[in-house]
Amino acid sequence: MAEHNVFGKFGEQFAVAYLLQNGYKIHHRNYSYLKAEIDIIAEKSNTLIIVEVKARSTTFKATMADMIPKKKIKLLVLAADHYVRTNAIDLELRFDVITVFKTAEGFQLEHVKDAFYHF
Repeated sequence: MAEHNVFGKFGEQFAVAYLLQNGYKIHHRNYSYLKAEIDIIAEKSNTLIIVEVKARSTTFKATMADMIPKKKIKLLVLAADHYVRTNAIDLELRFDVITVFKTAEGFQLEHVKDAFYHF
């Protein structure tokens, strides 16, 4: 497995640990539907949260639009809709982005809630 893939999987695990520590319940990881994959599906406070995880080896902060193109957003929405319908979920829905940065001191995590409203 390529080094960036290994770091990406680590970033997802780091994000899951963060979410659990902050009271989120994890429903699913790496949920796939057609060409879409949702990294993490979680729940907190009667809200289903679709989480896209981005792992970065530097602290360079790209814009949300650069990190997640509109095509990817459409695929995430499609997969989220399928998950909600298939599992008959009746909760509010939110899309978050968690970015894990590798720093000299270790790792830094940034959690943007309702991320698609930040475009």
